[in-house]
Amino acid sequence: MGRQDGRCPTLDSADMASIEDAALESLTEVAPDILRIRVPLPFPPSEVSAWLLDGPDGWTLIDSGVDDAPTRALFTRVLAHPRLGGRPIAQLLVTHFHPDHVGLAGWLHARTGADIHMSRVEWMQARLLLREQPSEVIPQLVAHNRLCGAAKPFLDHLQGRGMLFPKWVGDLPRRYLRVTAGDELVLAGSRWRVMIGEGHAPEMICLYSAERRLLIAADQILSRISPHIGAHPSDPAADNLGLFLTSLGSFEALPEETRVLPSHGEPFVGLKARIGELKAHHAERLERLVDFCATPRTVMDTLEVLFRPLALEQIGFGLSEALAHLRHLVGTGALEQAEEDEAWRFVRR
Repeated sequence: MGRQDGRCPTLDSADMASIEDAALESLTEVAPDILRIRVPLPFPPSEVSAWLLDGPDGWTLIDSGVDDAPTRALFTRVLAHPRLGGRPIAQLLVTHFHPDHVGLAGWLHARTGADIHMSRVEWMQARLLLREQPSEVIPQLVAHNRLCGAAKPFLDHLQGRGMLFPKWVGDLPRRYLRVTAGDELVLAGSRWRVMIGEGHAPEMICLYSAERRLLIAADQILSRISPHIGAHPSDPAADNLGLFLTSLGSFEALPEETRVLPSHGEPFVGLKARIGELKAHHAERLERLVDFCATPRTVMDTLEVLFRPLALEQIGFGLSEALAHLRHLVGTGALEQAEEDEAWRFVRR
């Protein structure tokens, strides 16, 4: 349920009662002075975790969910929840620019007065996407997916769907406070070191506490699924998969007993094993693509060996992920890329 024409839909009394129940159930303590908020999403993967960390001046809220009526109502209830002890939100920290993380940050800033803390690239990306014009973006998006080999029904779907980012992300203030790699933040009575994840997002903030052996991992390391690693129309030749695999190295150096708090899925222990699984997952997909591209293939062709049949609205994610893997293989020299009949084609060297 997103905004249409700049309006946020209203909720009836039954919806509000359901959201109040959800707010009471979604707020749980995962460690001393650290609360988890399970925020429902109107698209896969169905929910995102936001985190509240207590401090001397109030709470730090990490991430927010999207800007829609249910999420606003949920946070209205959460901010008044007895577990917060009547203490304010002192600062907002956004891990990266994706709508399920930054979407409600502007509304929360306006409601609480708390500054938004982000890395520079993520802040600039969010601000840019809110100001792009559909008349410029949609033709580029259609042209990019045509080069990927997408069929007319999906290209028509893109034109009718319009832009997703401003649908789920509210206006952001012009001011933010920059967070950089290596910064130390004092949250929940402990020191946390800022670590940067790449590939899924360009400069995603993760937080590690050596004292607590806790990692707030954002979308860098998830418990059950791999984060989406995609290639996008604005930078289609980028090797985002290579960036992701490389950036995993800094997390692999953390102690094995580290407890991971991911944005999607449950907290878990077993960091090195999970990183090994993520690397193996992508290695298997790369090997599958090299075999499949014994003859020239479009990006669309490769979906059949990477995914189960995708619904029309999911094809864009599939093409983005497939292209990221194909571009990585071009970079390693395993594949060649050419353009033929208005579509990119990839073939094994």
